[in-house]
Amino acid sequence: MRTTVTLDPDTRALVERAMRERGLSFKEALNDAIRAGLAPRSPGGERRTSVRDLGAPRVDLTHALEVADRLEDDVLSRRLVEGR
Repeated sequence: MRTTVTLDPDTRALVERAMRERGLSFKEALNDAIRAGLAPRSPGGERRTSVRDLGAPRVDLTHALEVADRLEDDVLSRRLVEGR
């Protein structure tokens, strides 16, 4: 189908960049952009998280929540003493 499309300057720049980077015609770049933006997405599709080995822990986090609670209690106590 032949039609006239008016693009905002920022979207025009995106289409032109895709044309340069991928060697596409204007028509191909615009159609690819529309498909990418409007095509229904399948749940769980194309999202991938790469796994990384973080090594051995350097700090024992067994009681991390307990430590955080104590720190918060200390801050609250100081605020009460200061009248804030």
